[in-house]
Amino acid sequence: MSHSPSITLLLASALWLFAPLAQAASTEPPTGTESVRTEVLLKTSSSWDGMAYATYPEGKPELTLLKITIPPHTNLPWHSHPMPNAAYVLSGSLTVEKKADGLQKPLRAGDTLPEMVGETHRGFTGDEAVELLVFYAGSPGMALSHPAD
Repeated sequence: MSHSPSITLLLASALWLFAPLAQAASTEPPTGTESVRTEVLLKTSSSWDGMAYATYPEGKPELTLLKITIPPHTNLPWHSHPMPNAAYVLSGSLTVEKKADGLQKPLRAGDTLPEMVGETHRGFTGDEAVELLVFYAGSPGMALSHPAD
């Protein structure tokens, strides 16, 4: 297939004009990435009381992310979780308590919490409300928590 001289000249000119832009695009970072930062907030293989996580639930994975708001002066009911999960405190303060031995851990905005699996615990707030993001790694149909006996 042959091109007329004017089309060939036009194509060559376009390549010559845009080649520096293509080269710059491939060697320079995309605009805006200079301000992107990554900060590891939590990386652990055990819950906040030091108990190692065993395994993930069997079956197809199902991830759940909840935003939970707990009013001031609230005692959550005693409960347990059947799967690994982690919380991030957006605002306020909260204390978590392990029923078996009364171990407590105070949390405030910016803190993370690797939750217990299969251990009865609860959370309670003081004079201010708390907002949490809680991430659960379960499987379809699995309850996120179970009330204590």
